[in-house]
Amino acid sequence: MAGQEQGAEVDWPDLDWRDGSVPVSRRFDDPYFSLADGLAETRHVFLAGNGLPGRFCDGFSIAELGFGTGLNLLATMIAAGGTALTYTSFEAFPMAAPDIARALEAFPEAQAVAGDFLRHWAAGARKFTLGGIAVEVVIGDARATLPRWGGQADAWFLDGFSPAKNPELWSDGLMAEVARHTARGGTFATYTTAGHVRRALVDAGFARGRDTELLERAHLNGKMSLIALEAHLALPHATTARHAQALLEHTAFQERLERVGMDMGLGLRT
Repeated sequence: MAGQEQGAEVDWPDLDWRDGSVPVSRRFDDPYFSLADGLAETRHVFLAGNGLPGRFCDGFSIAELGFGTGLNLLATMIAAGGTALTYTSFEAFPMAAPDIARALEAFPEAQAVAGDFLRHWAAGARKFTLGGIAVEVVIGDARATLPRWGGQADAWFLDGFSPAKNPELWSDGLMAEVARHTARGGTFATYTTAGHVRRALVDAGFARGRDTELLERAHLNGKMSLIALEAHLALPHATTARHAQALLEHTAFQERLERVGMDMGLGLRT
């Protein structure tokens, strides 16, 4: 996702609004969150996909590709209670505060806790505290900004636009940087099942180790089953290459995903 570097003039995104409430990027022709229920997507994909909030503890670090509306941050804040976390997000095209506020109107639970966030954002702050969470949103092309980041994440939210629409944010090189900036035992979660993304993450080291086996979480849970099936390739940092390869070669998972998508009449983000 190319964009302006931190400190440069902000490159605001051009937006359309689907059904008056869902922002859609004109540049990438992709919505910022699920058309079905964006907050539920966040909870099923990024929180549950990383074993959260069960793993939260003081000092736990989350990193994210694709800040968007800040919905993932607000869902994390709700789930974390007062736990002291760090949350670092990489975003090339930050939305303006009025657009974020408009998008959050679709999610009363998130909107109810968004006041401080929106005030910080409208004032131009990109490093601030929300509850117990120390937040930093790094503006610029993640291919340039992530390699310079000095931190490591216990959990990654990989939430860029679709790999088909924004391939730069899912490149092998950037996925290698995600792995390099992951603490031992760390995890990632993403909505996409695109094979080249999985292979890049496995090649980067998310599926190697001796002590644990690869986890694939595919929870059939009512109408959220599509989101769960899309999302829950959450790989522990230490897993066996043999089990990882078995998953990559296993086509039934993708076939099941496509079948559920057709049955539900919902679009897939891949």
